[in-house]
Amino acid sequence: MTEDSPEEMTEYLLSTLLMPLAPPPEPDDFDDFWRETFLEFGVGPVSWEFTQDLAPTPTHRVAEIRFHSSAEERAAAYAMVPHRIAETRRGLVVGHGYGGRTAPDLDRVPADTAAIFPVAPGTHAVADSRFPAPPDDHVLAGIAHRDTYSHRFSAADIWRAATVLLDMVPAVAGALDFSGGSFGGGIGAMALPWDDRFRRAALDVPSFGNHDVRLSRRCTGSGEAVRRHLRDHPEVRPVLDYFDAATAARRLRIPVHVSAALLDPAVDPRGQFAVYHALSGPRRLGVRAGGHLAGPIGELSDRLALQDSVDFLALPDERLSDNA
Repeated sequence: MTEDSPEEMTEYLLSTLLMPLAPPPEPDDFDDFWRETFLEFGVGPVSWEFTQDLAPTPTHRVAEIRFHSSAEERAAAYAMVPHRIAETRRGLVVGHGYGGRTAPDLDRVPADTAAIFPVAPGTHAVADSRFPAPPDDHVLAGIAHRDTYSHRFSAADIWRAATVLLDMVPAVAGALDFSGGSFGGGIGAMALPWDDRFRRAALDVPSFGNHDVRLSRRCTGSGEAVRRHLRDHPEVRPVLDYFDAATAARRLRIPVHVSAALLDPAVDPRGQFAVYHALSGPRRLGVRAGGHLAGPIGELSDRLALQDSVDFLALPDERLSDNA
């Protein structure tokens, strides 16, 4: 292992990960910053338009849309609306990993659910953006100041996508959920505490939890670009404290399911578990043997975690007691 060779495996005993670490330090005005961000970007109507219909499923109409992003540009999203719209019972906003998104995840959406899959600013191949698409560049874009950081706009577009979905299918108001993994899990944790339209969430191998931990080891994920950047620009370190998924999770009161891995070369498992430990409302933990792994084992782990999140979001309300 050399300094230029990323850490390939970060594996821990479950007993170690179940012991909460000290919470990350947080800015005194953390809540004010995010509440003001929500008032700026998460309130009021959001303009949107259909751009093209995609191949339907037996249960849903599927379309690509554009909506007005918090970054003052046209953002892409994919929408799935049940053919029998009168039978729609739930809404779902789905975040994505740092690889971006080129299509909706059809297997995430039950027949009674309307869903929107927003693409974070800069990460859609054909949507022009002031943010760069490559993860190592996107994670550093605007990092010099909290107001310009890319993650601020990625979180704000979760709120805006929810507004678009509610405009499409008003019946899902009061039954709106969030699901996201990796980048999308961390961004979701940042966005959810400030928007009371969401009733529950599922976060899979969430990134950006406890930056002190995240930056302490080499990795194959976007955290490596941040770690290297901070060597030459230590002055930007305080900005990250406003975008810590574990700090934000302390404000979450809705029921949340977290799938966290024991071994993960991209997102340190200690940061994933930090998000779970920080939750202050009803919570459930799913333990994955591995996260961000290629090959058959990684694919199986991903499928099992996906089924866990789908099952959790479908549970009746009376089954959501705190299982901490």
